[in-house]
Amino acid sequence: MTNLSTIQPVTHDLGAFKVRRVLPSPGRVMVGPFIFVDEFGPATIPAGQAMDVRPHPHIGLATVTWLFEGAILHRDSLGSVATIRPGQVNLMTAGKGIVHSERGLPEQREQAKPMFGMQTWLALPDGLEDADPAFESLADLPLIEDSCVSARVIMGTLWGKTAPTTQHAPTIYAEINLAPGGSLPIDAEADERAVMLVAGEANIDGVELAPYTLDVLAPGIAMKLGSTLGGRVMLLGGGAFATPRHVWWNFVHSRRDAINQAKRDWETGQFPLVPGDSDEFIPLPAIPLTNSD
Repeated sequence: MTNLSTIQPVTHDLGAFKVRRVLPSPGRVMVGPFIFVDEFGPATIPAGQAMDVRPHPHIGLATVTWLFEGAILHRDSLGSVATIRPGQVNLMTAGKGIVHSERGLPEQREQAKPMFGMQTWLALPDGLEDADPAFESLADLPLIEDSCVSARVIMGTLWGKTAPTTQHAPTIYAEINLAPGGSLPIDAEADERAVMLVAGEANIDGVELAPYTLDVLAPGIAMKLGSTLGGRVMLLGGGAFATPRHVWWNFVHSRRDAINQAKRDWETGQFPLVPGDSDEFIPLPAIPLTNSD
């Protein structure tokens, strides 16, 4: 009997790079507060092209962007402007509503550039779904190291080290790098947890992990993460939500009427504009790629 439940990614080819989505999936919507998990790259975006995600809205969630390679220019309707780079976490809390864009750096457009990272959404807990929007960017994140393992704590607490990143609900998110022959224990936590192999090779209790799948760990069981040749693994999860969440396009909420109102608001121009990037927007789709209902 295995202590892992594997979710296969759905891959979308965007031309310059591929995006692999594991949550939400037909069999599972959330792992802890994580309700959307995308991995993109590794890829090289050709000269003359760039990541150009036009302004689009969110409600009821917080986005977490984490890069292994490359750079992304973030702008939002609060007026925030930040360049996302490896080792830096960007947390954008949508709450009752925010609009943002994600683009390549203008100075890099005419050169080839790498792109490799994670985009995740955290559902906001009951009582905070309609909070005021906010944005933070942090680079001073705890690093746990020994001779064969290093772990960067992006959110939450891991092995006694706590990241300064805001937690709206109990959350753990970390990048773990294993040298050849490296291993580490995964404690028997009651919270929901999952791992994703994003580079190299790794295993859980000797069971090999396939690249870019989400392997959900059985709760309450101690396990060991190891690697023979070396690998990079993302650990994510947290406390389970008692109230189900609905996902439609970029909107997450416990109430369908809140999502339907957000649809109307986006179609009628009720969301705020993004300063410095207000000439374009992504229209409301007829059939969204992200939909848990």
